[in-house]
Amino acid sequence: MSRTVFLAGASGVIGVPLSRMLVAAGWQVYGSTRNLDRATALRDAGVSPVVVDVFDARALTEAVSAVRPDVVVHQLTDLPAQRTSEAMAGALVRNARLRKEGTRHLVDAALAAGCARMVAQSIAWAYAPGALPHTEEDPLDIAAQGERATTVQAVRVLESAVLQTPGLSGAVLRYGKLYGPGTWSMAPSADIPLHVDDAARAAFLAVEHPQASGVFNVCEPDQQITCAKAARLLGWAPLSRLPTSA
Repeated sequence: MSRTVFLAGASGVIGVPLSRMLVAAGWQVYGSTRNLDRATALRDAGVSPVVVDVFDARALTEAVSAVRPDVVVHQLTDLPAQRTSEAMAGALVRNARLRKEGTRHLVDAALAAGCARMVAQSIAWAYAPGALPHTEEDPLDIAAQGERATTVQAVRVLESAVLQTPGLSGAVLRYGKLYGPGTWSMAPSADIPLHVDDAARAAFLAVEHPQASGVFNVCEPDQQITCAKAARLLGWAPLSRLPTSA
């Protein structure tokens, strides 16, 4: 019996390796992108491209309903190619909107299509200050101010939509700071690093383990964050660390 996944953000830095993993495991992958010029690359990778804007709720619902997936995977971000102050200021607002409005549209589209399972990405640096290492039970930093408040509030909305919507079983992956192909750096950061291939593998394992729900920290061994839950319930461990440059 064919297993079908709708992957929102299939042409992104995590979506590309995740698509490869899903196709190799026998999943029928429908991958969304806003850009028609990326459809060919998706098709060449064995993915059925779906050109749709997540902010167009009606079009998105129609697209997901046409697929009738077993799982919807949310790997959408909107980050600039260069990490400048000006570019990041705009990205902060765009990503907050994606996490709030885009996630809501994906959740509604999944339910309308009869899909009861969603896997979504989040971030592992939104915890409130407290004892280390942080576990998934620790609170988010809802008292944050300024730009951090924009990010944390959007994360809270995303996670609530995926985990608390009736009729939906959700897994939220709190990723560390990404490095590797397509990111801003090929070297790991000093804190909570995560290679993009390991991020993709965590999402793949969450798709393959539909009984695993809730929040999962996903990063390389670090004093700030523990990923014991992902290891225990998903069988995840980081495997792709690149050597740092001398």
